[in-house]
Amino acid sequence: MILAGEIGATKTRVAAFENDGNRLNTVVEKTYLSQQESSLPNIISNFVKTEGIPVHSACFGVAGPVRGKTCKISNLAWTIDADELAGLLKLKSVGLINDLEAYAYGIDGLDSKDFVTLSEGHEDAIGNRAVISARTGLGVAGLYWDGFRHHPFACEGGHSSFSPGNELEIELLQYLHKKHGRVSCERVLSGPGIKSIYEFLRDMGKEQEPGWLKDEMGKAPDGPALISRLALEKKAPICEKTLSIFVGVYGSQTGDCALTFMSTGGIFIGGSIAAKILPLMQLPTFMESFLAKGRMQGLLSDIPVKIVLNDNSGMVGAARYTLIQKAFRS
Repeated sequence: MILAGEIGATKTRVAAFENDGNRLNTVVEKTYLSQQESSLPNIISNFVKTEGIPVHSACFGVAGPVRGKTCKISNLAWTIDADELAGLLKLKSVGLINDLEAYAYGIDGLDSKDFVTLSEGHEDAIGNRAVISARTGLGVAGLYWDGFRHHPFACEGGHSSFSPGNELEIELLQYLHKKHGRVSCERVLSGPGIKSIYEFLRDMGKEQEPGWLKDEMGKAPDGPALISRLALEKKAPICEKTLSIFVGVYGSQTGDCALTFMSTGGIFIGGSIAAKILPLMQLPTFMESFLAKGRMQGLLSDIPVKIVLNDNSGMVGAARYTLIQKAFRS
């Protein structure tokens, strides 16, 4: 029995998996609201006791940089210690990896139906891969190809500097710089980033915010979700423009990511946002921005580009990590 978790600033998901040959079967899964919980050990204790799960191995993907055996969650006041979790679960060790690294481990555990292809790329595409995922924050991970298999590794590329690609995005950068100082990619490519783009368009007079929408925004528990829904429904030009900018920046940053990792084996777009706004991601805007890299356009056109629809990739990847580590040790 494998205990796996995906720990983010908004949600913490914990699940128990059984290993059945080449497949991992979910036995039980629970979701907790991270901001309403005091710590990960409390969540795990509750989960194990409530479900009566006998844990034989465990791994947790966490939204933040893992240094040694600890991690400070980027957008949550938690510090997670792998040795503390191992003691709690009475295990010799517990895996603690970045959430996008876990996501990368999960890619090969998914089915073909879990992907939507934006670009087929070259028919014989092979080499490194990369994953980029916009959610509460922006995550990036690489998968090094050694000639036989892929080796996922973590990075903090989501915190690299935002690079505007046109005059409107330059104005967006200036707007955000006045509010925050340095502007990272995550300031734009995330749930909060969607709201920031919306506020930029409103505050700078680029688009009008109708009175009914102002009221809706004031009452909405999730502003970015409301903006995205109205953009999909084409009910508010300001929302449509917000998502158009978001998708364009997403495409450009994904192209930068593909170049940085030389991901000739493919680049995968994860996270709940891309899947929820799939019709907008499939418009020409994303791929045009992805390919707009001057002399490197030919290289990028050969790279397969896929959206991951299955939000369980990180959970599956954390569980697969324990199996891979066990195989290496043996």
